[in-house]
Amino acid sequence: MLNEPRLGARPKTSEDGPHRQLDQQAPAALWGELVAQVFGLEGVVEGISQVSPPSSRAVFLADMAAEVFPERSLAPGRRLEPVHLHGVEDTSIHLVLPVERGEELVVLGWAEPHQYADFGTEFMIYGPRDEAELEAVISIIEESLEFARSGRT
Repeated sequence: MLNEPRLGARPKTSEDGPHRQLDQQAPAALWGELVAQVFGLEGVVEGISQVSPPSSRAVFLADMAAEVFPERSLAPGRRLEPVHLHGVEDTSIHLVLPVERGEELVVLGWAEPHQYADFGTEFMIYGPRDEAELEAVISIIEESLEFARSGRT
């Protein structure tokens, strides 16, 4: 589990919708690598986000379409969407995490609360600026997917 701080200043993010990252975006090739790695994770299905701009890609779970708990989805009441990746002009990620874990990542500089959070489990993760940050961001995405899966009955 990632417990190292993100170095440097936080990126600027929008104050109005949609919630997006305005600077320090991931380089295009690195962002492409992140997208490829995320959609190469076992049990993940790529789709169109139900709640984010069209340039975003939803991360769905192949074996779990229905949400069990609404706080484990970015699209409560719809198909379970624990993560979505914003486009290459933004490179941030929205995802769900347990409140305490998300707050830890905020303190460590990797995240900020989602502007339109319903449950306090919704966070923005900043796009990776280098290979080390890519590894860290992938690990946070994996945490989110596990949080969503843990909602099974």
